[in-house]
Amino acid sequence: MSRAQQPQDKVPAILQDVSPLSARYPVWFCDIWGVVHNGVKADQAACAALIRHRENGGIVIFITNSPRPTPALITQLDGLKVPRKSWDAIVTSGDVTREVIRARAGARVFHLGPEKDAHLREGLPVTFTGEEDAELILCSGPYDDLSESPEDYRGMLRALAARNLDLVCANPDLKVQHGDRIIPCGGALAAIYAQEGGRVIMAGKPHPPIYEACLRKARDAAGRNVDKSEIMAIGDGLATDILGARDFGIAALYIATGIHHEELLKGGVAAIMELIERTAPGVNLAGIMERLVWKENGEGK
Repeated sequence: MSRAQQPQDKVPAILQDVSPLSARYPVWFCDIWGVVHNGVKADQAACAALIRHRENGGIVIFITNSPRPTPALITQLDGLKVPRKSWDAIVTSGDVTREVIRARAGARVFHLGPEKDAHLREGLPVTFTGEEDAELILCSGPYDDLSESPEDYRGMLRALAARNLDLVCANPDLKVQHGDRIIPCGGALAAIYAQEGGRVIMAGKPHPPIYEACLRKARDAAGRNVDKSEIMAIGDGLATDILGARDFGIAALYIATGIHHEELLKGGVAAIMELIERTAPGVNLAGIMERLVWKENGEGK
């Protein structure tokens, strides 16, 4: 029997305040898009909660499947009014992707993605070329994620897969919230590539390399060893944030106002729990929140 089928008193309530989790988990690996901002503007209550956690002695490492390298991401966060004092360090899927591409020095690489992700290409020891001459594919998402569907790329991806080219996916997310819309990401293109028989190399969540990089950043920020029992991942993506937390052996706080908010509205917490158990059975779930809010002393209301 799933939790969604259990009596109502067995279904966990949505937490209203993250402050009790601050001391229990001094290190937070916090997703950005869907928790800290929605692609259009920052969630100031979430930012305030992260600042309070740091003032409480905690550490915040932003972990994101953004294909942007960290310097370019910081510029984006500044534009969205995300305070710099809300985080200690950042690790992006773009950072990890660049290391994967760097290891293929001398290769001819086709970049499948929008020009806004051009920072991903800068300074790498490879030659970027068209798809016809490529030996490797760097995928960061659709050219126009506001108007195109992943299926628009199936023909291209089928032809590339037939050439046995590796595809390095800089953003494993299938979709993200953009304002009041849900838009496709690089992971959706990678999924089609895999369906067509192509080999996909994932750089970001839920795969271990990005979590290992975050753990190194956390240890640097703390100036000491950090045990996994001290870490809580925060995110709205079940197949990325929550599954990644489970596989890395850390606790997870699920934010239900992101890409699965519709399920919460329709089925309540029971529906969310069923999704969590289906996607990441056995995850150490620290709680579920609609938004990341710190309400100690009445704040965050």
